[in-house]
Amino acid sequence: MRVRLGPAVATLLAAMLLAGVCQDAALAKDLTVAPVAPLPDIHLSFGNGNPEPSQVAMTVELFLLLTVLSLAPAILVMMTSFTRIVVVLSFMRQALGTAQVPPNQVLIGLSLFLTFFIMAPVWQTMNKTAITPYLDKKIGSDEALSRGMAPVRDFMFRQVRKKDLALFERIAHLPETPGTREEIPTYVLIPAFVVSELSTAFEMGFMIYLPFLILDVVVSSVLMSMGMMMLPPTVVSLPFKILLFVLVDGWTLIVGSLVQSFH
Repeated sequence: MRVRLGPAVATLLAAMLLAGVCQDAALAKDLTVAPVAPLPDIHLSFGNGNPEPSQVAMTVELFLLLTVLSLAPAILVMMTSFTRIVVVLSFMRQALGTAQVPPNQVLIGLSLFLTFFIMAPVWQTMNKTAITPYLDKKIGSDEALSRGMAPVRDFMFRQVRKKDLALFERIAHLPETPGTREEIPTYVLIPAFVVSELSTAFEMGFMIYLPFLILDVVVSSVLMSMGMMMLPPTVVSLPFKILLFVLVDGWTLIVGSLVQSFH
């Protein structure tokens, strides 16, 4: 069966086909000439083989700065009040028996902000006496380091225990007992300070544990007298611990005691 198209229909179909071809060609042309965003040029160069002494000094200072930044977490943890705060807060959570409440992120965040609050005077002194003069090129790097360590050493000396300091002086085989603070090396002061902080934190943790331990003993005795030996005492004592902690305003007491222990 053959179908014959009239001249008008054939002309209309040819016009539609030609229009479609022209539209596709225009679209293809637009796609081909669309501008492409150029990629930025990246160049890495190490200079010539004979650098000037000033360039070498700047490179050494840059490497030293990167080294200090890589050690910044250890410096923050070991040479500030962070150690005592985070250990005491961990003891508090274990004494309450609330497993992961508050979570670790909250305890570490609170410890960091309390550390910033306690160490703010020390850092302000460092900025005033060491960092700002060094950036203004009024003092050299050695003098800036010496001035910057002075307030940190003073803070650690106020918190370190004499017996811990004497222990590390003896282990370090110092030639004689130092007469002044300036004669004690920093590498001896830092471990003595950390040990003193841990000792103080454990003493505060014991004081926090004591009332909750008494509450556990009381609840355990009551349960045994009632014949409920199969019921864990911690399940019953937990609500009373939380109630006691809230009634005595425990967070204010613990945080206030921590901050005041550094003054």
